[in-house]
Amino acid sequence: MSAINKPKILTLISFYKPSFKAGGPVKTIANMVDQLKSLKFSVFTRDRDLGDAQPFKGIEFNHWQQVEGAVVLYATQDKLSVKYIAETIQKEQFDVLYLNSFFDPIFTIKPLIARKLGLIKVCPIVLAPRGEFSPGALAIKSFKKKLFIKFASLLGLYDNIIWQASSEFEKQDIIQRLKVPPSTVFIAKDLPPKLSVSTVTPTLNANETCKVIFLSRISPIKNLDFALEVLKKVQAHVFFDIYGPIEDDEYWQACLKLIKQLPSNIQVNYCGSVTSDQVVDVFSSYDLFFFPTRGENYGHVIAESLAAGTPVLLSDQTPWQDLARDNLGWDLSLEMDSFVAKIEEVAQMDSHARIVWRQQVALNSVSKINNEQDIADNMALFQFALDRFKKAK
Repeated sequence: MSAINKPKILTLISFYKPSFKAGGPVKTIANMVDQLKSLKFSVFTRDRDLGDAQPFKGIEFNHWQQVEGAVVLYATQDKLSVKYIAETIQKEQFDVLYLNSFFDPIFTIKPLIARKLGLIKVCPIVLAPRGEFSPGALAIKSFKKKLFIKFASLLGLYDNIIWQASSEFEKQDIIQRLKVPPSTVFIAKDLPPKLSVSTVTPTLNANETCKVIFLSRISPIKNLDFALEVLKKVQAHVFFDIYGPIEDDEYWQACLKLIKQLPSNIQVNYCGSVTSDQVVDVFSSYDLFFFPTRGENYGHVIAESLAAGTPVLLSDQTPWQDLARDNLGWDLSLEMDSFVAKIEEVAQMDSHARIVWRQQVALNSVSKINNEQDIADNMALFQFALDRFKKAK
């Protein structure tokens, strides 16, 4: 790709900076903008954060504006029609259209309907499902999702698309669920923020009593209820703090019932949401990040925990594998007793031993998180889409 004539990637995504409640996809796109210097990014998104009734303050809406390394359009609620989305796409000079969900009704389905109706130009399209086809994700509202997949397939709504997978596991999920040719699925991992050894100097707080954190959206896919069931069986004294926006109120009510059933040795607090720039500082106060998620296509919050020097206790439903080998924590199958044993193990360590471990985690995290090949793969993804489109003409 020529540095003089940079390909332009028109990115459609439900939420973008300064959004922080929507989790990983926002961070993924922001990190791509920051690290893929040979590309130009335009981002078309909505005017508010996940679950918010009010739009962002201090932002001009329905106009393109520079936001750090990207040009961004924040669309108001009344502008999210097929017609407006099609007109916005059609007016833009871009090389690749980049969609960031399979099921998003506004920023994926409407543009694809516009394409089907001939309202936008024929162009290369890259679609990143962001883990939506993992077994854990598909199990939530599975009937509706399966019905939509079948209907969309009959319509040919997703024909002639390049699929981005963040791992070989996600590639196989996409192929299996959508029956697409393997040659149309390109593996390019989500990009974390750039770290260096010189920047990894977290201030770690020594805790006499083990402090465990859960930080994510409060949603069934994140499996907070499983974490609470595990803590019911823990005998050691543990502080357990929960951070994250409540995305599913009914699910949160069920979690509150579980919290009331916990024994007195487990003290739980809900601490609300955390903005992106606060996450690493928050993690630095904890001895363990407990995240038994039912499925992550990457897991930016895992990278942030490790960068803060906080070991992780994860399910095996993420790309973060073999963590024990690098002394970063554990990735376990979703079997309750194994999680109980690891929490007991950390809780029984003295505060000095936990600090020494956390210092080592912060240093070891740099090579685990940053990989130049991942940047090269993301560049190659868009070049692949461009080359394939040219050949098909």
